[in-house]
Amino acid sequence: MWAWALLPVILAVGGTAGIWAVYGVAVSNESVNLTAGFPYISACGAYYPQSCWFSQICNVSSFLIIWIVVIRYQQVRDLGYQCRRTNLAALVLGFISSIGISILGNFQQSVSLGIHLFGAFLAFIVGLVYFWVQLWLTYKAEPSQDRRWLGPLRAVLCSLCTVFLIAMVVLHNTGSKSPAAMCEWALVMTFFLLFASFAAEFRLIECHQLTVHKQMGAKKNSSLTIAGNPER
Repeated sequence: MWAWALLPVILAVGGTAGIWAVYGVAVSNESVNLTAGFPYISACGAYYPQSCWFSQICNVSSFLIIWIVVIRYQQVRDLGYQCRRTNLAALVLGFISSIGISILGNFQQSVSLGIHLFGAFLAFIVGLVYFWVQLWLTYKAEPSQDRRWLGPLRAVLCSLCTVFLIAMVVLHNTGSKSPAAMCEWALVMTFFLLFASFAAEFRLIECHQLTVHKQMGAKKNSSLTIAGNPER
């Protein structure tokens, strides 16, 4: 069912449009001064009213990322049991990264810089590790018809993310704020492209459903199972 491929695309397109809309509002109400240099994304979303939009965009993106991470986990689990531990590690990393996005969106730098930076660390550093693990799973899970082009694409995007992240930190610490901010924007755009790349695998998913099973015994517990069946 190719419709599942729309989920990562919606995240990428909606997230990209959302943060650029925040940038536009920040420039229009002069919350940021372009003559002083190109602003960080966090600086654009630090003040009212765009701070409200920034928080909501991050919250929605966090929810969609969790959904995507769970579906991808189930898909890899169904396709290749030999990758069970790595796939579980990817699931945990994806959850942590999504939580970081929510944290940095709700704790703007003008409110709590320390918590905001902690959220950014979880979102970008842990998120980058998540995608490197996904690159490994691209080659180690059951062969797919898209591996020949999807693997190299993810490798390039992961490498670009790593370069942008390192450059952003180095430039920021050396006082080159505008180039560092440009690297941050490029990093986030590349992250969205990495999420969009899941559309290639998700178009092969036949169904995705939630099923609750009750375990009978002395104590009755409920467990949640998520199932995704790939097309062959």
